[in-house]
Amino acid sequence: MKKNINRIWAYIRANPKKFFLWIGFAFFIIWILFDDYGIVKRISMEIEHRSLLERQKAEQKKVLENELRIQNASIPDSIEKAARERYNFRKPGETLFIIREK
Repeated sequence: MKKNINRIWAYIRANPKKFFLWIGFAFFIIWILFDDYGIVKRISMEIEHRSLLERQKAEQKKVLENELRIQNASIPDSIEKAARERYNFRKPGETLFIIREK
């Protein structure tokens, strides 16, 4: 162990510019990878961005469906259909069968 340390120390004394250049290069690589706007942060932000885009598309689809539902709300047949499907309303004398999917 001591032999290895002495060999490294001898290399540093023989080539100080080369050693500090490698140390500087290592710090630069670490800075590029792990800085506030580094590669690791950029990748995690890109993953979050993609999931948010998918979520936005789903919400946009829900908004369009709700807009269509609002437009059809003035039609009496659609009101009756919604009441029957969602709230299980029925006409007097009518038998209601509820089928639930599992």
